[in-house]
Amino acid sequence: MTPVHFSFTSAFILGLMGLAFHRTHLLSALLCLEGMMLSLFIALSLLALQMEATGYSVAPMLFLSFSACEASAGLALLVATARTHGTDRLQSLNLLQC
Repeated sequence: MTPVHFSFTSAFILGLMGLAFHRTHLLSALLCLEGMMLSLFIALSLLALQMEATGYSVAPMLFLSFSACEASAGLALLVATARTHGTDRLQSLNLLQC
C-alpha cells in the first residue's frame, strides 16, 4: 500500500469513526460525512489516473457534484434544525415527535 492510498484510506476510516462515535452535534456529523466524500473523490481520481482511461475521468466529477449537492442539503437541514429547535445537538432531536 502506497502512502497516498494509506492517507485517503485512513481519512475515510477517521471520518467513519468520527461519525460513529462522536455524534453530539449535527455539524460535526456533516463534517465527517464531507470528509468521507472527499476521500472517496480522491480515491476515484487516483483510480482514473492510474487506469489512464478517459471513460473513468467522468466518475470523479460526477461524484464531486453529488457531494456538493449533499453538502448543500445538509447545510439546509442544519439551518432548519437550528431555527426550529434552537440547537444542533442530535440528542435534542426526537424523530417520533412531529
